[in-house]
Amino acid sequence: MNSVLRKLPIGIQTFEDIRRDNYLYVDKTAFVWRIANTGKPYFLSRPRRFGKSLLLSTFEAYFKGKKELFEGLAIEQMEKEWRQFPVLHLDLNAKKYETPEDLNAMLNQHLEKWESQYGDEKKDRSPEERFSYVISRASEQAGCGVVVLVDEYDKPLLQTLCNIPLMEEYRQTLKAFYGVLKSSDRYLRFVFLTGVTKFAQVSVFSDLNQLNDISMKPQYATICGITMQELTHTFAPEIQQLAEHNGLAQEEALQKMKISYDGYHFCEFAEGVFNPFSVLNLFDGYKFSNYWFQTGTPTFLVELLKKSEYDLRTLIDGVEASASSFTEYRIDANNPIPLIYQSGYLTIKDYSSRFGNYLLEFPNDEVRYGFIDFLIPYYTSVVDDERGFYIGKFILELENGDYDSFLTLTPYTKKESDLINPASGFGRLDVEETDKEYKVLLDLPGMKKEEVKTSIENHCLVVEGERKSEKKDKKYHVSERSFGSFHREVSLPENADLDNVTAVYENGELKVTIPKKQLNNGKKAITVN
Repeated sequence: MNSVLRKLPIGIQTFEDIRRDNYLYVDKTAFVWRIANTGKPYFLSRPRRFGKSLLLSTFEAYFKGKKELFEGLAIEQMEKEWRQFPVLHLDLNAKKYETPEDLNAMLNQHLEKWESQYGDEKKDRSPEERFSYVISRASEQAGCGVVVLVDEYDKPLLQTLCNIPLMEEYRQTLKAFYGVLKSSDRYLRFVFLTGVTKFAQVSVFSDLNQLNDISMKPQYATICGITMQELTHTFAPEIQQLAEHNGLAQEEALQKMKISYDGYHFCEFAEGVFNPFSVLNLFDGYKFSNYWFQTGTPTFLVELLKKSEYDLRTLIDGVEASASSFTEYRIDANNPIPLIYQSGYLTIKDYSSRFGNYLLEFPNDEVRYGFIDFLIPYYTSVVDDERGFYIGKFILELENGDYDSFLTLTPYTKKESDLINPASGFGRLDVEETDKEYKVLLDLPGMKKEEVKTSIENHCLVVEGERKSEKKDKKYHVSERSFGSFHREVSLPENADLDNVTAVYENGELKVTIPKKQLNNGKKAITVN
């Protein structure tokens, strides 16, 4: 086939569009048939942009009996009947959830569409009552079970992680709505829910105890993502073009792809997969870049990490965790690891069968270096235009096994919800050197002298303190000032004279002067006895 005519499905999540418009497709239909014919209620957790929406769209086409879309695919030889079922496809991904009305509006939009087809006699009732009625009416009219597909079931909860009252309101709404899937079981042929994470407290998992969570089961580990065999089979011309554009042999190009975009393991016993979003974008321009990471860290994860006391730098060398500690997210637990793993920033790299612990690490270089870039504003005072230089420096240190160099970057202690952040200008420092001394200048606007503690510990200058909030029980129209604890350390050179350090605090600026030890370069007579 002429490579010019080969179409990459970048941003296309509808199976029917991909097949009718002749886009390249990695055949996952054997998974679709096996799942559809061996069980009823399923749940799958995968990171963003990993093909969950396309998978649900494929299920929809299959259950609607659109045989023509599956010509030449694996399922064509597996399915013999091609029956049609009513399909209720709920997509919660296409909205921002910021007010109590937003979730109800999204549910209402889908309910009205289904009611126009199956009956709206319950249109004035609660969302869960309307949902239950639609399912029963659809089953009665079609004379068969109903298929329910829910895409990004957790999107409203993730977007309100830092707004507990609104999140609780959403949780109650979804608890009742998803609870219908249990009470309406006799009307259902198939149920499949996808999301980024598994919330331990939501009724989908507490009430639907028959729900089959296949997120970490080895037989489904490659249902999303691209295996090496699928890559070389589906994209052979693109791999050749990639090698030619970058002056590489094909094996070298594949190895570079593997280092950059492969390495996701969703089960300890399973084959790894490539990030499909990064692979498609790589083949679009044949230029290696951080495509997936550049789409942005999800807002919910950024906000969670800001509030967490977890030292993210410890992730650089990997973290050990039991399955229960990273497969379910508990709102009341101060542990960001489940969301970091389920969002795709960590993956399974090893497993200890003796102790039941998993080793979680960055899947590949794209995520590793992207995450370092993400960490820098939280753990250093490096400004944006200097970030590229320091990322390169940190990468070389990590490649040489010098993890301590990066880990000596001291974080702003995260103790209060109103975190003091380097981006606010609070706690920024300069280190200046002259012939005779070192000067450390630290911005601490609004701090009182007695709130700042300065000391020398282990050949480091340590400055710490706490700016207490005055906002309690007050009404504010605008509130931008930062409050909370801070802690900065500066490693001092060997020639620093630690016995003669002085510090002055004036007008919100701390000035610390560290003299250099004076070397005696003159002559001195030595007495010989």
